[in-house]
Formats: sequence, C-alpha cells, structure tokens
Amino acid sequence: MPGLDGAEVCRRIRSMETPFSPYLILLTAKSEKEDVVAGLEAGADDYITKPFSRQELRARIKVGLRIGELQKNLAARIGELEGALSRVKQLQGLLPICSYCKKIRSDDDYWERVDSYITKHSEVAFSHSICPACYESVVEAQLKSKR
Repeated sequence: MPGLDGAEVCRRIRSMETPFSPYLILLTAKSEKEDVVAGLEAGADDYITKPFSRQELRARIKVGLRIGELQKNLAARIGELEGALSRVKQLQGLLPICSYCKKIRSDDDYWERVDSYITKHSEVAFSHSICPACYESVVEAQLKSKR
C-alpha cells in the first residue's frame, strides 16, 4: 500500500466511530516480533505473515466471524438489560394506588401494601420505622388512650 502500512490502516479504522468494532486481520510480509507487536498494538485482532496458508487464513477468518457474532449477541443482551433496567426503575409505569390507604392494586386486582408490592417486583428491601408525624398522631395517641 503506497504511503500506508497495515498498522496505520488499523489505527485509522480504530479511530473511526462505528456502530460495531470490525475484526481486523493484518496480512503482511513483515514477520519480525516487533512488527507483530506493533500491528496488534495498532488495533489488529490477528496477524498473518506472507507467505501464508489459505487454510490458516480461512480458519482465522472463521474465528473473526465467531467473535463478530459474539459481539453482536452481547450488544443485543446489553440492549435487553438496559430495557429491563429502565422498566424496573419505572416499576413498569404508573402504579394504581388508593388515595386513602395508599395500597397498590396488583396485576391480579388484589390490593396490597406499597412495600409488599415493590418487594415482589424488584430487589428492594425495606426497613420500617415511624416518622415523627405518625409517632405523634398514632403512637402517642395510643399511649395516651391506654393511660
């Protein structure tokens, strides 16, 4: 390649913003260890020196195809996980909640406490306590009535 070597081509390809990372195989006459290292450091995924075997090249291309398929599957799984995370964060949309008692209507039309519903639909764990307003209006009121 006039003016460019394989390592420079790899660098330029790796610097481009692409939706996927191409699998790059350098096929070159340069066979010194430092050439191999330089090619791999420039972004090549594999390195073959000339003269080369067609069977070896075919096998290495198959490896590249398998890795590309794995990357595609991984990207799809990441997309699915991001979608699931988004749904969990939103608890799949609006929650039908009673204006008075604050219970939530579940999918099977059963009314349950907010903490029970959220525990069933996420990995949230609740610790229960009493806020100052409820302590004053409920707990102190009950303590006074028992006296």
